[in-house]
Amino acid sequence: MSFKTNSANNAIKIFLGVLFLVILFHFCIIFKLIPYNIAWGGRLETDTQMYFFEIISILINVYLSWILLMKGNLVKFKFSLKTININLWIFLVLFLLNTVGNIFAKTNFEKFFAIITGLFAVLIWSILKQKSKAKD
Repeated sequence: MSFKTNSANNAIKIFLGVLFLVILFHFCIIFKLIPYNIAWGGRLETDTQMYFFEIISILINVYLSWILLMKGNLVKFKFSLKTININLWIFLVLFLLNTVGNIFAKTNFEKFFAIITGLFAVLIWSILKQKSKAKD
């Protein structure tokens, strides 16, 4: 198992590293090491809401990590290349929309996340623009 191209390799490695940190951040919120009122635009009002949103966020980030591992040929089980790329296009659109939303967020902490979601959009774009040399 190996990556298709060096630049895709680098983008996937960077993306997986940052995703790991984002997932760690969400676990810190769940375990109340970080207050949840600084996340989700300060809109969460109860622990139940926080647990729901944080678990959904972790699952989405784990799913994206799995898609990236498949794209990089790092796992045996794989969706078709077309399915992987469709998923990445969907995430690209979501991250672009989320970046705009974060820019107009109420808190500076949320505005900071515009940098991360913008980075995610750039990384997905660089992964998608790579020509696939391997068949799925």
